[in-house]
Amino acid sequence: MRTLGHLLANNEAWSTAIKKEDDLFFETLSKQQTPKYLWIGCSDSRIPSNNLVGLKPGEMFVHRNIANVVVHTDLNCLSVIQYAVEYLKVEHIIVTGHYGCGGVQASLGDQRLGLIDNWLRHLQDVHRKHEAMLGGIENKDDLTNRMCELNVIEQALNVCRTTTVQEAWDRGQSLCIHGWIYDLKDGLLQDLDMAITAPDEVESIYRQSVERIAQKIG
Repeated sequence: MRTLGHLLANNEAWSTAIKKEDDLFFETLSKQQTPKYLWIGCSDSRIPSNNLVGLKPGEMFVHRNIANVVVHTDLNCLSVIQYAVEYLKVEHIIVTGHYGCGGVQASLGDQRLGLIDNWLRHLQDVHRKHEAMLGGIENKDDLTNRMCELNVIEQALNVCRTTTVQEAWDRGQSLCIHGWIYDLKDGLLQDLDMAITAPDEVESIYRQSVERIAQKIG
């Protein structure tokens, strides 16, 4: 099948519906991009970022990859962060994972998957860092979900440590880094209490967020 006519038809219907609500919507949207939020999320097809928080096109800048990872060698992600912070002047960066993440599950297994194994090393680093905490969890789903939470916290920490964010804070730019997680089973987002607005908050809020997960494990 060389064409995807049904998707193009869906697009036309969507465009028509939007213009019925606001006939100048696309004209206005095409002239500016002023989002207040950067969403760094998982590539999972079940997570429509704008829809989850009730925002329209143009109101959220989005970067997605497998398991919402932020590493300091990923120029794609780092470039998105720089553009969002320095040019779009976003006020919030929201790192959002989700329970039952396939990337996290794969990182906990022994199966060799190919090229993606190199990417999953970053998640395995998170597991090793918190191995003492996670080692006593016997239920596989519980282990995955605690790892999903810890991964969000670690990636939010990585965002805080980027040169772009550090420099923004140094010049007094208003910027808050958040860590959230999404539950596919009920469609609800949960704040992991990882909200950082300045360099001197990073370590203390990070420790508090990790401690809350340790309390869940008991």
